[in-house]
Amino acid sequence: MVENNNFQMAIDLLCCHLGISEDEAREQLGMSSPSDVDRHIMETQSALMGLSEDK
Repeated sequence: MVENNNFQMAIDLLCCHLGISEDEAREQLGMSSPSDVDRHIMETQSALMGLSEDK
């Protein structure tokens, strides 16, 4: 999952500094379920497609 790589440093920092599990860190970042991440990716792709169509 691409989003996992983008947020891995934030996840690690939350785990280390707050002493929480990786699942709890993902929840804090709003990545609690793959469907949320998938929805975010689709929204971003749609926004980028809209920008590229405006010539």
